[in-house]
Amino acid sequence: MQKTVLVPYAHLPQAHHDRHVLTSTVDILGAAHWLLAERAPQPGGDVLPFDALVVSVDPGGKLTELSAVRARWPHLDRLPDGGFVVAASRVRRYEDANQVQVFDALGREISSFSVGDAIEHLLVDEAGRIWVGHFDENPVGIRCWSATGRLAWTSDDARIPGLFDCYALNVSGTTAWACPYTDFPLVEIRPDRTNRPVRVWANRVRGSHAVAVHGERVAFYGGYGKERDRLAHGEIIETSVESTDVGLLTLPDGSAPGRRRVVGRGSRIYVQAEPFTIWGVFDLSS
Repeated sequence: MQKTVLVPYAHLPQAHHDRHVLTSTVDILGAAHWLLAERAPQPGGDVLPFDALVVSVDPGGKLTELSAVRARWPHLDRLPDGGFVVAASRVRRYEDANQVQVFDALGREISSFSVGDAIEHLLVDEAGRIWVGHFDENPVGIRCWSATGRLAWTSDDARIPGLFDCYALNVSGTTAWACPYTDFPLVEIRPDRTNRPVRVWANRVRGSHAVAVHGERVAFYGGYGKERDRLAHGEIIETSVESTDVGLLTLPDGSAPGRRRVVGRGSRIYVQAEPFTIWGVFDLSS
């Protein structure tokens, strides 16, 4: 089976390797960010809130100290104005009303709100909207929020077949792409488009946790069991995705990523393997 090798993309500076990586992401502009704490969180044992550090790796590089972070198992993304969104993936009792924290560019909390339990993906678009995909312990699908907590779009009436768990979510520009369980269709969401804001194509590739789109070409990464590292290519035709090629996506040394994070942005799938200090990238447009 043909192997596609991830290209090294961004590294957490060595000076910060003594801290624990809570989470990491790649934003809409392609900058990588790490959310760091002094130590790893302990289930039920930590005193919240705590202070954290965001290390941003882009041409400029930046450190942002965040005060009073309340998310024990967080998601992170950067807003277009330089601020950050931190959200707890799970909602537990008193944390509900403050699940999402929005910080300004100086690290000061400016708003907080809840988007619901069981966050699988959280990605900010170029308009500053926050896209959230949920997993099946709270099967509300996909929703889009303003940075002040206003619900801007929901999949409730979108007629997306089998939307029970948002396995894959890709946000680029102001468009979102998804590949949800149970039917795994390829879904394009453009909330600002008055004519057909949602388009759906049938898809036979099952279990993917990341998707990349470039023109009429699409790639699905991940799968069940032995297909965990699968990279499946396809062509978007009238009502479906036609499979064209299947291979494996590997680390630069040819090995399997093992435990990893993935982020989909347009034609790119970013992959970060344990210990979560290095991002690699696959670009469908290359």
